Amino acid sequence: MKRKTWTKRLTGLFLSVAVLATAMGGAATKADAAPAADLQLAAKSAILLEATTGKILYATNPDVPLPPASMSKMMSEYLVQEAVKQKKISWDEQVPVSEYAFYVAKISDASGVYLNAGESFSVKELYKAMAVVSANDATVLLAEKVAGSEPNFVQMMNKKAKELGMTNTSFVTSTGLPANELGPYSVQTDQVENLMSARDSAILARALIRDFPEAIEVSKIPRLTFREGKPDELKKANYNWMLPDLNNYYPGADGLKTGYTQAAGYCFTGTATRDNMRLISVVMGTDNETKRFVETKKLFDYGFSNFKLTKQMDKGATIKGFETAPVKNGVELTVNAAAGSEVNVLTKIGSEAKFTPTVTFQELTAPIKQGQVIGKLVLKEEGAKDSDYLQPEDAAKAGVDIVASQEVEEGSWIRLFFRSIIQFFGNLFGSVTGK
Repeated sequence: MKRKTWTKRLTGLFLSVAVLATAMGGAATKADAAPAADLQLAAKSAILLEATTGKILYATNPDVPLPPASMSKMMSEYLVQEAVKQKKISWDEQVPVSEYAFYVAKISDASGVYLNAGESFSVKELYKAMAVVSANDATVLLAEKVAGSEPNFVQMMNKKAKELGMTNTSFVTSTGLPANELGPYSVQTDQVENLMSARDSAILARALIRDFPEAIEVSKIPRLTFREGKPDELKKANYNWMLPDLNNYYPGADGLKTGYTQAAGYCFTGTATRDNMRLISVVMGTDNETKRFVETKKLFDYGFSNFKLTKQMDKGATIKGFETAPVKNGVELTVNAAAGSEVNVLTKIGSEAKFTPTVTFQELTAPIKQGQVIGKLVLKEEGAKDSDYLQPEDAAKAGVDIVASQEVEEGSWIRLFFRSIIQFFGNLFGSVTGK
């Protein structure tokens, strides 16, 4: 009996020590990890990031493909902007209303500007209708204008999604309307709804406002007047209620796109600026029209109150330890180097984050022009991982260009000839002396 009693006591002692050690180890792990924000969002998925760095500030289920509804129109906006830039179409070009656009205008529960057969509108008017009031009829008409047909346009959408690195996205319509609810224009496919993850929506939003900043100038319009001055003039408010004079106004909000279908719930890709910092947020699958803005406000409030962009270096400043870069065949052997733009890093307010500078110079051959890009400066946050960024390349590409702060002329052949002789004998002397 005594042996059994001691065995039980020893077993209990070992278990207690093991439990205590596990608890201490777990506590250490949690203490070492960065505390995650508990925003208690009522959404199926969400993401928040700082636009210039791509740094993710908050995420929940960011890579789950979900129906984005009319947030799909951000891709339609991108492709229209790209077509204008490539001069395939022009903003002033008139587009007659097609049978398909006229049909979509008659779908009772779909947003639109009620395009009529026989009417024509400029690309710019249709774009504003698409971006501001999510007009499905204007969107399909633009899709036909750019690609000849909506199916062709959808192929372009999916191709561009891959180019942008959107790995959890698949489009079947230009509008976000379900593919089987378009009457005679329905698409026979197993996938009825467009699919896009919160991360992909953020990638698309950032690409749109980065590549086409004028998109924000349209998305921030709080109210649109369509057919202005005509008897059938139509006035509608932007579905983004976070804009000025609308229900859920948020200071600094200027975009970007809402979405709703029965399958998607209420979604919103938002963006706002404060103190020269732009945040991009996505919430998907909220349960009512207002909730998507309430949850977005939580994200914006968290981002702006906890993070800031901090200037580390002025434009034109020299980089300690990398003041010059070597130059081949120049009158000078080196060129003075400087930061090509202001260097800002994202920091958590109240923290002491450390950044390690990494400088990479190009292989330079004279002549060198003043202001020419000659290298790259990256400030890498110590302890940061690629997973902390919207896309892996955000970590790799972070930083600013290094430029030449002076001109370096190409050396004459005689200068280069005598320099090579001097270098030859210098190397020879060094090898003889063992230096």
